[in-house]
Amino acid sequence: MHIWDAEIRVRYGETDKMGVVYYANYLHWFEIGRTEFFRSLGMTYRDLEERDIMLPVIEAHCKYFSSAFYDDLIIIRTRLEFVTGTRIKFLYEVIRKEDGKLLAQGYTEHPFTDSTRKPINLKKVMPEVYQMLVECIQ
Repeated sequence: MHIWDAEIRVRYGETDKMGVVYYANYLHWFEIGRTEFFRSLGMTYRDLEERDIMLPVIEAHCKYFSSAFYDDLIIIRTRLEFVTGTRIKFLYEVIRKEDGKLLAQGYTEHPFTDSTRKPINLKKVMPEVYQMLVECIQ
């Protein structure tokens, strides 16, 4: 199983007046996790898009356990739950590095489409990438 940890530091603009991270920023962090997950496999989102493969979000969920604060160092732990020819689902954990506290966890699900939003089958279009993603789950 392939798991990737991306680290970020909470920026002032991500917080409210009390220094607490605004809840919607966790979804941005999930995107960072996905992007860095692909990068850890030796490819980028841009590589996929240049081959006319898009990953629009069709479902997102986040459960919050504890707050993140300004200047915290955060780990965005990302892994795959499943990949099929037509869909992929990422799982995330947001952890404060200093104390290892789980702050939130969630998921996003994405179909594989082309730039016209027409569904595609990754297994047929890019079998080598499909196989690489399948191996991330095993």
